[in-house]
Amino acid sequence: MKILIVLTSHDQLGNTGEKTGFWIEEFAAPYYVFQDAGADITLVSPKGGQPPIDPKSDAPENQTEATKRFKGDQALQQLLANTKKVSEVSATEFDAVFYPGGHGPLWDLFESPESVQLIEDFWKSKKPVAAVCHAPAVLLNVKDENGEPLVKGKNVTGFANTEEEAVGLTDIVPYLLEDELKNKGGHYSKTSDWGVHVVQDGLLITGQNPASSEEAAHQLVQLLKK
Repeated sequence: MKILIVLTSHDQLGNTGEKTGFWIEEFAAPYYVFQDAGADITLVSPKGGQPPIDPKSDAPENQTEATKRFKGDQALQQLLANTKKVSEVSATEFDAVFYPGGHGPLWDLFESPESVQLIEDFWKSKKPVAAVCHAPAVLLNVKDENGEPLVKGKNVTGFANTEEEAVGLTDIVPYLLEDELKNKGGHYSKTSDWGVHVVQDGLLITGQNPASSEEAAHQLVQLLKK
C-alpha cells in the first residue's frame, strides 16, 4: 500500500501579513493512520523541501494525540523537511493520493498544473483520491475522463462557509470552498461546524474539517484493502 501525501508550499494568508500553510492535525492524524496500517508513505509539495505549517494549528487548543505524536517524531520531522516536488512523482508509483488542508492549498494547489495533472492521472488509473478541510480546493480545476469537472455530480464536502465565518476569514480567502464545489456541480453536504463529516463517492473521499481528517484516512485505507 503506497500512499502519496501532497502538502501546500503557500505560506501567506492573503494580504493580512499573517502566515498560513498546512494544518498539523490534518497531516499528522492521517499520516499515523496510514503508517499504522503498514503503508509506504511519500511526502511531496509544489516547491519541495519543508512545507509551511499554519502557526494556528500549533496552538495549545488545537493539539490532539496525533499532533503530540508528531511533535516527538524526529523521523517524520526529517521526512517533512525534505519533501520531493510534486513534479518529481507520478501516479503510477502509488496506490492513492491524500491532500491535507490548512488554508495554503486554496492558493497554490488549487491552480498547480502539476497537482491537477497528478489527480487526473490517479483518477484515470482508477486509484483513490482523498482531500480534507480546505484541500478539496485541489479538485476544482481537475477534469474527469470526459472533460467535465471531476466533482460534477459527485457527493463532496469541504470546509463550510459557516466554519470560514467562524474563523473570521470569509473576506480574506480567495474564494469560499463550499460555494466553489457547488459551482462546479458538486453535491455538497456538511454537518454541524467542527463535527466529523466524511463523504465517499466511489474513489473520491472528502472530509469537512480538521476533525474529519482521521476518519477520511481510515476510509481511504478501507478502500485500498478491498
